Amino acid sequence: MTCTTQSDPGLPDEPAGATEAPGFATRAVRAGQRRTEEGEHAEPIFTTSSFVFSSAAEAAARFAGEAEGNIYSRFTNPTVRTFEERLAALEGGECCVAAASGMAAILALCLATLEAGDHVVVSRSVFGSTSSLFGKYLARFGVATTFVPLTDPAAWEAAIGTKTRMLFCETPSNPLTEMADLRELAEIAHRRGCRLVVDNCFCTPALQRPLELGADVVVHSATKYLDGQGRCVGGAVVGDRKLVGEAVFGVMRTAGPTMSPFNAWVFLKGLETLELRMQAHARAAEQLAAWLDAHPAVARVHYPGLPQHPQHHLIGAQQRSGGGIVSFEVRGARAEAWRVIDSTRMISITANLGDAKTTITHPATTTHGRLSAAERADAGITESLLRVAVGLESVADIQADLARGLAVS
Repeated sequence: MTCTTQSDPGLPDEPAGATEAPGFATRAVRAGQRRTEEGEHAEPIFTTSSFVFSSAAEAAARFAGEAEGNIYSRFTNPTVRTFEERLAALEGGECCVAAASGMAAILALCLATLEAGDHVVVSRSVFGSTSSLFGKYLARFGVATTFVPLTDPAAWEAAIGTKTRMLFCETPSNPLTEMADLRELAEIAHRRGCRLVVDNCFCTPALQRPLELGADVVVHSATKYLDGQGRCVGGAVVGDRKLVGEAVFGVMRTAGPTMSPFNAWVFLKGLETLELRMQAHARAAEQLAAWLDAHPAVARVHYPGLPQHPQHHLIGAQQRSGGGIVSFEVRGARAEAWRVIDSTRMISITANLGDAKTTITHPATTTHGRLSAAERADAGITESLLRVAVGLESVADIQADLARGLAVS
């Protein structure tokens, strides 16, 4: 079980009577590290499959859970543990379990908390693979799912039944950047005896901390902004000691969708600059969104930082800024949208996001391409929609790259 700690000798302990923990930036750089006898400054990578015991009795005690310590890197590895403790400290959770991918994190959570006959309510505007996991694969094992509009609290409440165990949402949504009022959704969930699970991939704890707003569990695709440079694939579940530290950890120990020590080390380096990067992504995205909103070839812009966004009022109250994702609809349909993509010379044509490099994709044929036409329509994914994950390049250069295709349109 991996839970938050102030382990780094350089991380100041809270003085007696203190009311505030170390700041976010300090935790992002130092939380979770335990230096070895070598006195290393940077976190080491423990590339080992197993660990040696001092005696048969020690081995037995660790396997029985009677003594703490490493056993096998499928579920206990010091580098992975450091990443888990640091992310838990940033999200304000008691425990974190790292996984091989964001989807593996969601699957591990579902295996730990759901059984045949249970029911889940999920927002329609989730990542395409998340929709498939709930609507297709978990359905085979007797878990029913109802999809509802993210921003309609009445629809969430109406969908809850006696077998409902979990409410699951992404906010902001992918790719339309809709925002759920998490305080309101948490109140509904808890009043009806359900857990609220929030995918915090788009914001990260630098911009939004769902646990502080009433959510029970946070999931991440660490592949995105937590890494920040598109280098590795990974995921995480953050929550309390019993649910995450015992139940989800038990699934990870048995089923083994494990994060590698190398990937964990890369994510640790990403966390060190997370707050600075997210601020820079958000500043650039806000500028790009305003420019697109004024462009004659653009029919509509989806960005929480714009005043006309339906949930703009949640900026400041829930989300610290509009984030780094801008989606927009060109005037036309698929041909015009593809023309914008194919006219770019700098922006990367890829479905990944959260990278230092700006990326562009056509959601209807990539991230949400496995959904039926009706499902895409329900989620608001049109053929004219493009999603831009704004990177760290000059905003003027990003605008110039998009302008080429928009001028043709």
